[in-house]
Parts: sequence; C-alpha cells; structure tokens
Amino acid sequence: MIELIDKNGFVFAFLLVGLIMFISFQVSKRVLFGRIPGVAVAILIGLALATLGGKKGISDIPLFAGMAFLGGSMLRDFTVVATAMGADLSKIKSAGLAGVIALVAGVFVSFFLGVLVAWALGYRDAVELTTIGAGACTYIVGPVTGTALGASTDIIAISVAIGLVKTVVTTIATPLIAQKIGLTNANSALVFGGLLGTSSGVTAGLAATDPKLVPYGALTATFYTGLGCLLCPSVFYLVLQTFF
Repeated sequence: MIELIDKNGFVFAFLLVGLIMFISFQVSKRVLFGRIPGVAVAILIGLALATLGGKKGISDIPLFAGMAFLGGSMLRDFTVVATAMGADLSKIKSAGLAGVIALVAGVFVSFFLGVLVAWALGYRDAVELTTIGAGACTYIVGPVTGTALGASTDIIAISVAIGLVKTVVTTIATPLIAQKIGLTNANSALVFGGLLGTSSGVTAGLAATDPKLVPYGALTATFYTGLGCLLCPSVFYLVLQTFF
C-alpha cells in the first residue's frame, strides 16, 4: 500500500483532501448544526495537520509528499481565478451604486483594520502588515498577497487564521443581527456580501437567515475576493511601503 501511494502521491493527495472535506461537512451538518460552515472546519483540520510536518507542513512526511503540489501557490491561485471567472460582471449592476461602494469600502476597511491590529501587536514590516491586512479581507486574499510579496509561511498562516475567524463570526452572527440591520431583501444581501466578502461565511450566514438571499450575497462576495487579490499586493502594499 505504501509503495503504491509513493508512486501516486498526487492522486493520494486528492483522496486525502476529499476525505477531509467529507468529514468536515459531516461535522458541520451533524455536530455543529450548520453554525460553522464545512469549509471553516476543513481549514481548521488543515492547519492542525500542517503542524505535523516540518517547514513545508505535512508534505515533509514522504507519505503525504503529493500535498506539496496540491497545496502549492499555482493550484491555489488557479482556484481563485476560476471562482472569479464564474461571476458575470454585468450582474454587478443589479447591486447599483450601493453595491459598488460596499465592495470598495469593504475591502478598504477590512484591510486597514487588519493592518492596525498587526501594528498594535508589534509588526512593522510592510510585507507582514500587508499580508495580515489582506487576511482580514478573506483567508484567500491573505495567502495570495503573502505569496506575491514573499512573506514568510508564519505570516501567511496568521493571515489564513484571521480570515478563518472572520468567516466563523460572520456565519454565526448573520442570522442573529439580520433583522436589526435590515438584511431582509436582495439589495441588502448584495451590499452585505460586498461589505464582508468572506464567501463561505456570507453564504452560510445568509442560508441560516433566508436561503433566497444566498445568491445575491455570494455574488458580491465573489467580486470582493477578486478585488482584494488585485488591490492588496499592489496599491495597498505601496501605500504601506511609503510609511514603513
């Protein structure tokens, strides 16, 4: 069995990730009753498994060497691009000016709040501040930005963790505050997705609030990820580099 896996490490990596995703969604559905999305559970499991290896995480163990390629930057960035390509730019017009403002404001506020927290915790390097700030946007924008700027794996891991916390909080808090903030129609869902941007958190939170709102929130949340991947390692980094 071990010899077979050694010869087919990449295929085994797909199998392993498939099992992790299956277990994660079962735990989310049957144990957590949908309060925390399966994606968030999977990320927690992934972070835990990463501690089992060395510098390259679990892929340092020969049996799981295929994870080095499957979890590498190329396939990760390909996934981000594929997700963004699934959205029709013309549909963003349905959100109107409010949706556009929500997108820009959402990325800007999340990023600089993350930067302020990182600065308060003692980080002063522009690359580190940018990566952590990007993680505050989403757990996808963080590693994409960190890789583009050459951040260390520790900083990238922190950015993922910040994005994960945001996802979990969004999932749990959305149904609790929906009525209070007027999150009851398609237009408000479009703005909501643009402000928070964490696709899995917004989707799960809206599903628990009103399933009819999910497509609208998911639409702007997808654009949020793409916009964050564009702005964080470029414009926002140059701004921080000026001061740090």
